[in-house]
Amino acid sequence: MLQTSVLEGDRLALARLLTEIEADSEAGRSALNDLFKHTGNAHLIGVTGAPGTGKSSLVNQLALHYRKPPNGEAPRSVAIVAVDPSSPFTGGAVLGDRIRMRELSGDAGVFIRSMATRGSLGGLATATIGIVQALDAAGFEIIFVETVGAGQSEVEIAKLAHTTLVVDVPGLGDDVQAIKAGILEIADVLVLNKADRPGVEAAERALRGMLKLGHPTKRAFNHHGRPTVTESSDAELAVGDEWIPPIRRTMATDGKGIVELAAAIAGHKAHMEKTGGWQLRERARLQGEVEDLLSSELMSRWRSGLDDKDFQKILDQLVTRSISPGQAVTKLLKENSQ
Repeated sequence: MLQTSVLEGDRLALARLLTEIEADSEAGRSALNDLFKHTGNAHLIGVTGAPGTGKSSLVNQLALHYRKPPNGEAPRSVAIVAVDPSSPFTGGAVLGDRIRMRELSGDAGVFIRSMATRGSLGGLATATIGIVQALDAAGFEIIFVETVGAGQSEVEIAKLAHTTLVVDVPGLGDDVQAIKAGILEIADVLVLNKADRPGVEAAERALRGMLKLGHPTKRAFNHHGRPTVTESSDAELAVGDEWIPPIRRTMATDGKGIVELAAAIAGHKAHMEKTGGWQLRERARLQGEVEDLLSSELMSRWRSGLDDKDFQKILDQLVTRSISPGQAVTKLLKENSQ
């Protein structure tokens, strides 16, 4: 069986399974059902941020770090899921993220899978969760999920990952841009990549200002009203059960700052395990997956039980503004329940 070969470490079988999962085939769904009991061991690390921030180069350097730890630790197996946008016109995708990961080629402890969004929003593809579960069952200890990089609305990765890295670079926007609601709020670790660029100090101050707004007085001041930390320090990574996202400067092109970034990732994992956050995220992630699958299945069943002529008739009334969308839903539900 395909799933047995995957558990035994057969990379070709794993690649075939991932293709079946992307195609949403019966074989893929069946394999995921059998493999699910072998999941839940990997550390899922999401990497998101605007296009051009160097996400792929950063993932490449982190993967190299985990494969060849500088402190003599045992290397860890790494899987990378790189999601690329599909063209709204042709449906095609370049799948070019792996071009920046050539240093990892030939390493049996690294598996890279590129996939297209195929019209899905939020920075991930519909099949990403299944792909990650298969890689988890295959025994990979670290799984990176690199999102499309579409901007502030790209927050779906926070539902999937245990640790989310939000990558920014100096010069992308002003202080107001840095604190807008959306993508920065999902960060567990903030990464200022390309830190050799002018304006890195201003960019870091803007990010720290955002953190102070998100984590008010109990973090920023002690009982005397004095700041508990200086602007240049983020040694305080947690206040009680609350995790304060640290800011790490990196230069992914030459590997600078990667050791410190990996330490921040490890610190976040340790904090989650200590406070129970790991289990809470797992529960929330699985709940979200079940709800999405349930929504899709119920929609499919409801649509199959509705006569298409009745559906088109109600759409005609909607187009002529005879009824509102809310009234259309009420009528459709009534038609299907009869």
